[in-house]
Amino acid sequence: MTALAGLTAARGCGEMGAGVRELVLVVFCRAPLVGRAKTRLIPAVGARGAAALADAFISDTLAKAALVPGVRVVIAGAEADTGPAGRYFQRLSRLSGAELLAQSRGGLGRRMFEALRRYAGKGALLMGSDVPSVPLALLARSVELLRRVPFVLAPSLDGGYYLVGARGGVPEVFAGIHWGTRRVLAQTMARLTARRVRFALGPAWYDVDRPSDLALLAAHLSLAGASKVARAARVHCPATARVLGRLGLLGERR
Repeated sequence: MTALAGLTAARGCGEMGAGVRELVLVVFCRAPLVGRAKTRLIPAVGARGAAALADAFISDTLAKAALVPGVRVVIAGAEADTGPAGRYFQRLSRLSGAELLAQSRGGLGRRMFEALRRYAGKGALLMGSDVPSVPLALLARSVELLRRVPFVLAPSLDGGYYLVGARGGVPEVFAGIHWGTRRVLAQTMARLTARRVRFALGPAWYDVDRPSDLALLAAHLSLAGASKVARAARVHCPATARVLGRLGLLGERR
């Protein structure tokens, strides 16, 4: 059984207070196909392990997104309209109850721009699935910030950002960004400033792209039992914790 099986329980759990305008939260992801998913983790856990982690990351992200107050969840899947990836995303959409959107063609910046532009009139946020342990409260904070300012960036520890939000339109700030470098956040902020776009920074968190990031995630979750904060971390990403356990990457609970 895959991590997708845990999604059904999260459906319908998020509630929106009366009079609060619904925003869209787009989960931007790739299908967890063996040999094509989380390739930078393959040296650490093998192709099947990397794919299992990718599946768990997506499951945990969608389950958490469904609990964020005042948002409607949309899955933006790469190649979601064809082949094995399409079948995966169709099933994911059915289990989660989320709308499915196929990512547009082009580079990362163009695909992000098009996904946000579709929903940004009333407000939309886009996040990846590489932050499985991010607390729900941090996502809710970024949502609230977007109700106050037209643009939000939530930084990741590697110099990029794990979430971006726009309301009332999407400025052309993603083209030419040096994706995958420590300059991503700084470059995007500089472009927003040059265009006089008012923005706010959401809470920072770590994403999981490389073996060193995976080691950080495993160490974080391995602390379960040592503190209330650490125990809560496993609650934030139960599917991920199960896969890490199967891979032998979690320390013994105390």
